[in-house]
Amino acid sequence: MTLIVQKFGGTSVGSIERIQAVASKIARFHRDGHQIVVTVSAMSGETNRLIALSQELQDRVSSRELDVLVSTGEQVTIALLCMAIEALGLKSRSYTGGQVPIITDSAFGKARIERIEPSNIKKDLDLGRVVVVAGFQGVDSEGNITTLGRGGSDTTAVALAATLKADECQIYTDVDGVYTTDPRIVMEARLLPEITFEEMLEMASQGSKVLQIRAVEFAGKYGVPLRVKSSFNEGEGTLITLEGQKDMEKPMVSGIAFNRDEAKLTIRGIPDQPGVAAKVLGPISDANIDIDVIVQNVAKDNSATITFTVNRSELESAAEILSVIANDLGAEEIIADSKIAKVSIVGAGMKSHAGVATRMFECLASEGINIQLITTSEIKIAVVIEERYLELAVRALHAKYGLEASY
Repeated sequence: MTLIVQKFGGTSVGSIERIQAVASKIARFHRDGHQIVVTVSAMSGETNRLIALSQELQDRVSSRELDVLVSTGEQVTIALLCMAIEALGLKSRSYTGGQVPIITDSAFGKARIERIEPSNIKKDLDLGRVVVVAGFQGVDSEGNITTLGRGGSDTTAVALAATLKADECQIYTDVDGVYTTDPRIVMEARLLPEITFEEMLEMASQGSKVLQIRAVEFAGKYGVPLRVKSSFNEGEGTLITLEGQKDMEKPMVSGIAFNRDEAKLTIRGIPDQPGVAAKVLGPISDANIDIDVIVQNVAKDNSATITFTVNRSELESAAEILSVIANDLGAEEIIADSKIAKVSIVGAGMKSHAGVATRMFECLASEGINIQLITTSEIKIAVVIEERYLELAVRALHAKYGLEASY
């Protein structure tokens, strides 16, 4: 008997009919002899609806109360799915994050899982029940409801799979698996049958929406076999493994990732001295704002300029903190830019191929696209460009590296 953890996203459970279809899929696995633990998101659009309600009351709501509010979306889904499963003649039981319990830290809105107590779930599995767990949520040590951030149901599923030592974690979504890029932008995008954790981690961190980055980190750290599949179409999907493709030579570039939700902040005319970067970036990190690309330049007059990117939703908060820092350091000015995007090429084969960056820069130049910032790793090159050129850049790079599907 194998244990499988399955996760279904908001689109997959977006209506009663879709919830019934998910229940039927779960029932087939259960009747084939598998033990099944299911993690679900809120029904499609529900989290946004709840957030909109809160914004009618306050521009800046309490993060604790917002977590209490938005966590109710998953509670609705787990109850409805259990009802649908039981209508098919199977036994099931639903759990909120706090009932499992899934223990997190107290960073409301972006909490991290500290541990999971699996005894309740194991008892239900031994009794032949399908266990349905609310994704995206947990409780802190004081019993406060917390949420894990957008896409947090992926992390819940992988963390459960790791804790329960599941044979496989299956992420069901509205796409057939992981593609070379978003097929809504590039029609010729190709489904990848297999990708390494390393590549998937870079794809997720650079903007691919198929999996949440923390879910990939969890899976890689604990060696959880992870598969991305479609809720609506049959197929094997994409397997994410430590070994990756068995080919002797991996392709130079496996995929093109992008992120529209980027914003850029620049602080100019600050002292060029040791510790200045920590003085600029430290308070922003202390405010739990994630910083992505960072570039520091020094002018002839020995003043420094630091440019960095943050999520667009956190631009206002970061700019407020930076204005205080600018006064303390006697900066000349602060420049904020919310009309940028990041495009990245990702591939483990880049380690053994020279000239990958040059081809990328030449491709963008031929399309008249100016590069504002560059960051690299062993298997990734990311550039920040004007947002209006994003789709053009993705299509051009996808063609440049020969990633089109073959028909």
